[in-house]
Amino acid sequence: MLRIELAYLTPAIWRRVRVDDSVLLAELHHVIQAAFGWTDAHLHEFRVADRVYATPDVEDPFFEREVIDERLVALRTLLKRGTRFEYLYDFGDDWLHRIEVERTVARAEPLEVAYVEAGERACPPEDCGGPSAYQRWLDTLASDPESREVTEFLTWAGADFDAARFDRFAANAALVRMACNGWGKG
Repeated sequence: MLRIELAYLTPAIWRRVRVDDSVLLAELHHVIQAAFGWTDAHLHEFRVADRVYATPDVEDPFFEREVIDERLVALRTLLKRGTRFEYLYDFGDDWLHRIEVERTVARAEPLEVAYVEAGERACPPEDCGGPSAYQRWLDTLASDPESREVTEFLTWAGADFDAARFDRFAANAALVRMACNGWGKG
């Protein structure tokens, strides 16, 4: 069981996700994307104990650095209960996700589908400027919901955007579709 929280935002945006420990980090990337509602439009990486795991990509601005191929590393080889690590999505907006292994359970059969057990708050819209810009908007929404900034943001993000809403059923439906279609599989 993983608890995944976006860093630098108040109130917290988080998900509790059940995932099999045999999942590759590249597959975990897709699980996180579906659980939060990201669109997988940007590069990403995992940081575990001062090591960087990603799919090597010439578009990575740090392409020359040492990167361990996430497509070859199973979650179980890195983690145990209480372990903390990071997932960074979108190197421009810098959406840092802090991940904690809350518990591990031995299974006779691997899970076919990851499952979001709980969570709070909507994922920020893609390309909204990162945590500091989104936090400024949240603060303005709380203090002056009729302001021009709030109106402009909702026009851009969609009038139905609700920062407080998290739809666990939609997140799990995305995970089921992903599993049925083999998305994220090497």
